[in-house]
This record gives sequence, structure tokens and C-alpha cells, in this order.
Amino acid sequence: MGNSLRKGGGNWVAGDRFFDREVEIEALEERVEDRIHTLVTAQRRMGKTSLVRKLLRRLDELGDFTTVFVDVEDAATAADVVVEIAAESGKALGLGSRLKDWIAKLTNTTISHIDEFGLGEFKVKLRERIDAGSWRPHGNKVFASLAASGKPVVLAIDEFSIMVSRLLKGHDYEITTERRRDADEFLSWFRKIGQEHRGRITLVVSGSVGLEPILEQAELSAHANIFEPFDLKPWDEQTAIACLRELAHTYGLSIHEDVCRAMCCRLRCCVPHHVQQFFDKFHEYLRRANRSEASKADVEQVYNKEMLSVRGQASLEHYRGRLRMVLGDKAYKVALRILTQAAVSDGRIRDTSIRQYGKNLASLPDHEGVRIRDVLHVLEHDGYLTRDGDGYRFVSGLVEDWWRTRFGTSFMPFDQQLPLRVGP
Repeated sequence: MGNSLRKGGGNWVAGDRFFDREVEIEALEERVEDRIHTLVTAQRRMGKTSLVRKLLRRLDELGDFTTVFVDVEDAATAADVVVEIAAESGKALGLGSRLKDWIAKLTNTTISHIDEFGLGEFKVKLRERIDAGSWRPHGNKVFASLAASGKPVVLAIDEFSIMVSRLLKGHDYEITTERRRDADEFLSWFRKIGQEHRGRITLVVSGSVGLEPILEQAELSAHANIFEPFDLKPWDEQTAIACLRELAHTYGLSIHEDVCRAMCCRLRCCVPHHVQQFFDKFHEYLRRANRSEASKADVEQVYNKEMLSVRGQASLEHYRGRLRMVLGDKAYKVALRILTQAAVSDGRIRDTSIRQYGKNLASLPDHEGVRIRDVLHVLEHDGYLTRDGDGYRFVSGLVEDWWRTRFGTSFMPFDQQLPLRVGP
């Protein structure tokens, strides 16, 4: 079973936990060959990080590029980003115990009292020397050093959009004049550096929230035009069925194609993580029943009692949390109510209902400055809703059912509008 497909778990996957996406890998590889800066976009849990890491491993195997992967989810400032890029670049360039020389080169200082230290200590030392007043020249040195290395470089930056959102909104989700200025300064520099080193450094950025809507809120959209978007789609039904069948084979289960199709029908949108999560719940359910063969009746049982249980719903909470991060508290309340209205109305909300809500919204002082069209744009871009005739509907059956279970019991119709509390 060494080469069989294994369960993926909750984070990015690799090796025998990575399934399909050959077409997408080839397309991204072609973009790298053409030195195209790319923004990988997709709705939640589509496997963006796994895809980018797979791309970098393939490029490493080919040997024509130096690859650098940087996760900036925890970065709160431009200086933090430069430190992370510098540290991972030093690691990728194989500096090893010579990391102290790398610091000296970047910061024009001498570190003679340290013989050898690891990546963690390296970041600490860099952070002592790179601050709000010096990140730009240090960042220039990092990129110049990468560009001067022997091979062309592919620099992948994960959770770039979350980092930008934090620069713009802080931890209270509010755009201020100072934060907008800082974000504008960083994005202007990043765009310039990408143009300056195009051909030697190719950027691939991704994140679990959409970058474009965040930039639009601050009127900074022009900074994204350095990137060519790459939209990662959900699996089609046949791919999802193939994944389920292969997982079943690995774990000794008998799941016929019609059962797999019923699972896909329940999900409606075959997000890779949701497909594998469904299988995991299915496997545990059959294990407890001491069975190895599944039926269509099992699909309904597992979906309703396991996927939508309190414990099953925990993995879906990020849909709410990430939405609040993108929109801020005021607009998040509006999104919450629109999504809940759709969820309790068979997954669909009509334009007439949205217009009625807009009229009520104007009378609520704590929603001042919130525009429904901006909220709807985020909900479409990030894969919650899609346009459907004279309204919108949920893209994912699982997210729709979860949203109805999570928020539907306390829902109040639009004509009885009251502000919703924003939970922790």
C-alpha cells in the first residue's frame, strides 16, 4: 500500500496524500517557464497551498530553478515579511552554518560571537536589525541576492492576502489612514521589486482569502496588476469519485460508484478537502459498525450525523472567521445575514430580498458606510455564493447546510431586521 492514496488531514498535503491536479501543475509550470508572476485564487479548502508546494517540488526535481516557499500568515508588518523572505531565502540557497554571514551581508553588521545557529535564531537576529524604518533597503538586498544566485528563482508566498489584510486592518478589522499608507508603501515596493527582477525571480502568491476584494476596499487594486490570476477550480464529479474509490481501496472498503456519486451530490461542489473529509467520516462510521461495505443510506446517515454534527462543523468555522477578516465587523454582520437568509430559503436569495434588506440597512447606525454590493462581491469572489438568475445561491451544499444548522435557528427575516452580534 506504499503508493496508495492516504487520507489528507486538515492541512496541506503531499506525496501519497496528494491526488490529481496534473493539468493545473503543468499550467503553473508553464507560467514559471514564461516568468509570469501568478496569483493563485480559489474558494476555501481547494488545495492552493498543496498545489503550490507540489509545483515547487517538481521544479526542484527538474533542477532548473531555485525554489523558496514563505508562509506570511503570522506577519503583521512589512518588516516581518522581509524577515521571513530573507530567512527562507537563506535556507533555500543552502547557506547552512553560514547564515550569520547572510545576516551580515543583509544588515551591514558583524556577528562574530555566534559560530552556528539554526533558522529560528537566524530570524531572531534579523528581526533585531530590520524594523519599520529599514525594511525597504533590507528587502532590496534580499531580492538582489536572490536575483544574483546561479539559477532563476521561484518565490512562492503563501497567505499573502491575509498578511495584506492585517497590514490594512490590524486585529480590529478597521482600515485607518495610517494602515492604508503602510499597506500602500509595502505593496508599491513589492510591485516594483517584482518588475525589477522579472526574469530572474518569478512570484507565485496565494492565500485563503481573496486578495482583490481586500485591495478594492482600500482602493489599492492597481497593486495587483503585476499578477496574472490562476483560478483553481473544484474537482469535477468523476475526479471526486476516482479519489473516493482510491481511498476506499487503500483502506479496504467497498464503496460502489453510485454511493460515491451520492456523496458528491450531497456536497454539490467537490472541494477536495470536503471530499476527503466525507470519506474520513465514512471510514470511521463503518469502522464503528464493524462493516466494510457502504450503502446509499449510509451516505445520508454520515452526512447528517457526522459531517453536520457539532464536532464535524468545527472544521467549517474558518468560513465564518475568514469572512470576518476580509470584511471587518460591520460588513461581516451584513454578510452573515445575507448568507443566513439564503440558507433558510433553500440555499437561494433573490434580488428583491437583497433590495429590501438594503432599505432596512440604511436605518441602522452601526452599519454606516457598508455597501451591499461590496459584500456580495466578496461572497462571490471567495466562493460562498454564485449568481443564479434573479438572485444568488450557495455554491457548496455542505457550506449551505452547515450555515443553516449554525445560524438558521436564530435567524430573523429581513422585515424584522436587528443587528446581529459578532461572536468571538
